[in-house]
This record gives sequence, structure tokens and C-alpha cells, in this order.
Amino acid sequence: MKTLEVKTSSATYPVYIGDGIKRNIVDLMTSTGLSYTKLLIVTDTAVDAIYGDELVRLLEEKWSVHKVVVPSGEQSKSFAEFEYIHTKAIQYQLDRSSCIIALGGGVIGDLAGFAAATYMRGIDFIQVPTTLLAHDSAVGGKTGINHPLGKNLIGAFHQPKAVIYDTSMLETLSDIELRSGFAEVIKHALISSEDFLSELMSIRSLAECSKSELAHMLYQGIQVKASIVQQDEKEQGVRAFLNLGHTLGHAIEAEYGYGVITHGDAIAIGMQFALYVSEKNLGLSLNRTELKHWMKELGFPVQVTKDISTNTFVDRMLGDKKARGGTVQFVLLKQIGDVTLQSFTKDELYQWLEEWKREEGCL
Repeated sequence: MKTLEVKTSSATYPVYIGDGIKRNIVDLMTSTGLSYTKLLIVTDTAVDAIYGDELVRLLEEKWSVHKVVVPSGEQSKSFAEFEYIHTKAIQYQLDRSSCIIALGGGVIGDLAGFAAATYMRGIDFIQVPTTLLAHDSAVGGKTGINHPLGKNLIGAFHQPKAVIYDTSMLETLSDIELRSGFAEVIKHALISSEDFLSELMSIRSLAECSKSELAHMLYQGIQVKASIVQQDEKEQGVRAFLNLGHTLGHAIEAEYGYGVITHGDAIAIGMQFALYVSEKNLGLSLNRTELKHWMKELGFPVQVTKDISTNTFVDRMLGDKKARGGTVQFVLLKQIGDVTLQSFTKDELYQWLEEWKREEGCL
């Protein structure tokens, strides 16, 4: 088992990574000094069918445990499911000494974390990620839900008390789910080091990655995330670097429909655009063609479809939570690991998108 410590201005907590460690969840929680009156597991239908009863059984050795199950998918990051969790928490009589356990991927972590941040003005929660994608979202304390007009527009910063990452649970993921999570690993490499990126690009098939390779990738990705979050908990500066590819990516998700395209696939396209602008505007020397072909080989989409206009994407990006005064803040790379922020007006965004789409043959 590997252990990382995340230190932010508001909290310090451990991240445990290992094969089969969910069996030791009670020991891991008690050794961290956590003690609760009641636990509420929040999970989705797909995860519940595999791990829900097992986790209840393990935790019932020490605590009174309840469970809430919501539909699988991005659609559950909604007001309706957020209210449903609060209703069940009230019915189960959770108090301020209770804790919410987020058992699932990024959607469940965001939704359950936001419920914990707001129930009785804030109670503890613990992340138990079950997807590769959640290696990014489970660390750092961002919680929230979507609005029909945009992704993650409603939420709060609320750090977990612990992250317990059992890599054996990744074995049940589909190829699409593995790929979605791997997009965030690629992002962490791009904003951190050429060595990390080179190591990733030696992988030719995600399905053939061993448990030890996956654990190593997760550890490195979480290290990058933790290092940035420790410097800037509430995204006032360098934490925005973690949004590489996300500005266009979120616009793609919102326009195509949440759940129609995976988060990772949308971010993969968004990163291609960000790297294009970085090369043309800042002189990034990365071999974009090689990276694009490698990502295509892994199954990622690397360009937008022709049926959605440039203006539609620009309008979506102007509604992004990172937009300021009619401009959109983009995360760009001067070089691998050398990240900067740059703002673009609506007209500039339109021009960059048109030029990139022309190069990609998707106008």
C-alpha cells in the first residue's frame, strides 16, 4: 500500500492506494482517528451491484450504516439527486458527527461531497473511488453538481477526511471507463514533466496495463494533483492549471449532452485544442502529431464533430465558471510542465477554434 498526505490551508488528510485495501477500511479509518455516530454510503446503481453490500458489511463491524443509491451516470449530478441525498440523511437522522462515504467514480464523489458540504452546514466525508477518472476528482475538495446551462456551476470546496483507493476495483471498469480516466493522467503528465509523459506514451493498450502499472500511474497523477492543491486550495492561482483541456471539454460535454460523451473523451479533445493554441501562440515544441496519433491509438476522439458550429462552442465557453468579464481563461503550455494562463475574447476564441478546426478538417 502507498500513502500520500495532502496538506491544504483548511485540512490535512491521507490518500491510501493499494490492491484490496477496502477490506481494511475500518482499520484505515480508525487509524486516521476518525470516529462517527452514523455512516451514509452514497453510491450508484452500477457500483452498488458490485460493491455496495460488501462495503456495508465491512463498515457495520464498527458503525451504524445506511446507504443511498442514485442512478449511474453524469445525469445524477443534479438538483434532484442532491435533494434526495439530503432527504435520506434527514430520514436516517444523521447528525454533525456523522459521515458520508462516497463510493463510486467522479460523479458520486462530486455529488456526495457536495451533500456533505451542505448537510447541517457541513459534515465529514470520505472518498472511496472506484474508477480511474476519480484519481483526479477524489483529491482536492472540489464538490458540486451540474446545471442545464453548464457543468459544475453549483458546488463548494469541501476536503475529504481520507481517500481510500482500492485498485482492485478498477478491474471491473470497461475499456471506455479506463480511457476516460486515463485522459486526466495524460493531463497530469502534460502539466508536470516530460519524463511522466514519455512513460505514459510507452503504453499501447490500457486493457493490458498491470495492477502495478495502474497503481504507479495513479500515484504519480495524485502526486501532481496534491502538489498543486497544497499551493492553491481554492483555485485562486496555480490550481487553475489542472483545467488544461477542460474549457472546451466542458463545452463539448454540455453541448453533446452529459453522458453522451465521457468526461475523459471530451477533455482529450479539449487538450488537443489547448496544445494547438499553445504551439501557435506560445511556441510549444511538443510533437502534437505524435501525441494525437498515440491518443487515437488508445481510442480517444481528437477533434470535434462537424455538426456543431464554432459559435455554439464559443458561447458555451463564455458561460464557463472560469470566464471573466466577457473573456475566457485558457490553460496553455509554454513547454511540458511550464504552464500559464491566458485570456481570450469571444472574437479571439472564434478565430482560434476556426483555425484549429480547419487544420483538423472538421469545419
